[in-house]
Amino acid sequence: MCGRYSFAFEDALILERFGIRVSTAIYKARYNCAPTQHLAIIANDDPHTLKFFRWGLIPYWAKELSIGNKLINARAETITEKPSFKKAFRNRRCLVPATGFYEWRRDAVKTPFHIGMKNGEAFCFAGLWDKWVSGDGAIVHSFTIITTAPNSLTSQIHDRMPVILHRDDEQRWIAQQPDPSLVDLLKPYPPDMMEARPVSKLVNSVKHDTPEILDLVMR
Repeated sequence: MCGRYSFAFEDALILERFGIRVSTAIYKARYNCAPTQHLAIIANDDPHTLKFFRWGLIPYWAKELSIGNKLINARAETITEKPSFKKAFRNRRCLVPATGFYEWRRDAVKTPFHIGMKNGEAFCFAGLWDKWVSGDGAIVHSFTIITTAPNSLTSQIHDRMPVILHRDDEQRWIAQQPDPSLVDLLKPYPPDMMEARPVSKLVNSVKHDTPEILDLVMR
């Protein structure tokens, strides 16, 4: 499961990394992204724009918005079969930019870890998005993050990890045309390029969204 992540990148670096110009009026660095929040994604219907969708997929056919609370993740192994995800996999894919994700290791106590790239660069989760219209006509765009089996680094902390796309595969993932072979991209990221480090328990509360979350905790 992936239930928290960070996207703490300045707008100038977003332009450099993704080729997308953003306004500081709508974007700010986020250190504790959580479900139900509106977060930055790059959708395949408009790949040159940073959009802000609700985390927790609400399928177009859903009767209630609350179903999104249960669909923050989509398992790669069943993505082509589950009614909630199979049509989105064919037609509505997205990139979810991040600088790391959080998992909690359960020892005598729960210890939060921030897991990201050794070089500190931003990367993208593989995601799906959808458009839902409520009974009174309100439109909600939402997304989910795809998960897979953990690599050898993440497996020391948790039994799942988000799918991280190789940079060369990002544009392929958000191409417009359906491509069943994209399933082949949904695999664990190489562990030798990543690092995990214990961080402040401030991350346990969504109320905290500051750089102090990433303070290294010595053990």
